[in-house]
Parts: sequence; structure tokens; C-alpha cells
Amino acid sequence: MIDLNAYLGPFAFRRLRYRTAAGLLRLMDRAKIEQALVSSAAAITYRNAQAGNEELAAEAAPHRGRLLPCAVLNPAYAGWRDDLAICHDEFGMRAVRLYPRWHQYRLTDPECVALVQAAAARGWLITIPVRVEDRRQQSWLVDIPNVDYDEIAALLRRCPDAKFALLNGSGYTGSLLGRAHNGLPPNYVVDVALMTAEMTNEIGQLVRNLGEERVVFGTGIPFHYPEPAVVKLEILDVPAEVKRRIASGNARRLLGL
Repeated sequence: MIDLNAYLGPFAFRRLRYRTAAGLLRLMDRAKIEQALVSSAAAITYRNAQAGNEELAAEAAPHRGRLLPCAVLNPAYAGWRDDLAICHDEFGMRAVRLYPRWHQYRLTDPECVALVQAAAARGWLITIPVRVEDRRQQSWLVDIPNVDYDEIAALLRRCPDAKFALLNGSGYTGSLLGRAHNGLPPNYVVDVALMTAEMTNEIGQLVRNLGEERVVFGTGIPFHYPEPAVVKLEILDVPAEVKRRIASGNARRLLGL
């Protein structure tokens, strides 16, 4: 399995267990996860996200066969173009995470569109966590809403040649993003981290509506334990070949592995 939704380092408002490379690898081994796309949890709240990217690159360097570093870039920060170049050319990163609510911009802002286009020109995957934590569990110091699905859809339309992964989302089937024949470019995938494989079975609905190549494995470790995502994949009522594509095949294609 390849996890597209993992993190390293401390988070400002909560002590994360398994936040080191060694700890994360223990979680991965326990769940039989081969590789993970990891970004800096600290960069979510750093004023300069690049400091988190530097910490991540150093922490992941001895484990590059399994931990695939992902940059956190803030288009509202003046130096993002230089940071992107460093993350690509020096750190060998192949993806970026965007936090429009935490970093206080909109996905449709001109600088964000420019960042996405610059990342796409380098072949990067653009990942967008819909949320970091459940809003009801956030610190009293912050009140960060989820990223709006209509805003995501607008970015998908503006950047049809980019490739996107939407993380930590649910309720897609009640929005344009999860409908069949929705008129959006097929340039995005969704991860299973917060979706259901029983009862409403949103994962199964999205496989039918969007196609098996548009659903990917993600856990949110170490914000979450990996086992629930693994169980969802195990009980998903689809052929074994479809499960293999969700577990790793789609991620390999998106990351060029």
C-alpha cells in the first residue's frame, strides 16, 4: 500500500505520537504500508512554511525508499517560487500540500493558481487536505473551517492540466465533486481516510461515479491511526484488482513511481 496522506514533525496544538520518521515507520510496518507521501505537520502553522520543508527533508532523507517528502507551500508568502525550486531541485520532492484556510488565502486567488501551475509544470501532484482536524476538536485559539468543495471545483477547472489529490474529505457524493458526469476535468482523485466503506459506502459510490482510477489510499497518520483506512479497503465490495489500484496502483501513477 502507498499512503498519500501522512505527516512528520510536531503540530502546534496537539502532541502527535509517532511524529518522527522512526515512529511513522513503525505505524506503517504495523499496517503493512510500503510507502507514504509525507509533509511537515509543523509547516501548517509556521509563519514560513519552508522551515518545515527543510526539517522534513532532513528527517526523511535516510528513509527515502519509503518516506516520499511533500512540500507545504503558501502562495500568500512572497518567497514561494524560490521555495518551490529548492524543494524540487535540492530536496527531490514530487508533490505539494496547500492549506488555504490555515494560510488565509483562497484556492482561486491568482497567486495560488500561479503556484499550482508552476508545480504542475514540474510534474508535481497537488494535494489539498479538506481539513487537518475535526473542527469540534480544534484549539480554542483557532477556528479553521473545512475547505469549500465549490472552491476546489473552481481550481480544478482553472488548472485542467494539473493533477490533484483531495485528502481528509467526506460527503463528496453530496457535492459536484462526487457526481458522475459532473462536467469537471478528470484531474483529481480522492482519498479514503475519512470516507465510509459500509452503511452509506461512500467509497463504493465514488468508485462507481468517478471510476476506480480516481480513488486512492490515505490514512492521515499520525493524526489518525492507519488501521481504519486499511479495514475500509479490506471490506470494500469491489474486485481484488480494483482494491490493488486503490491501495497502490493509482498512487504510483500519480507520483511517477
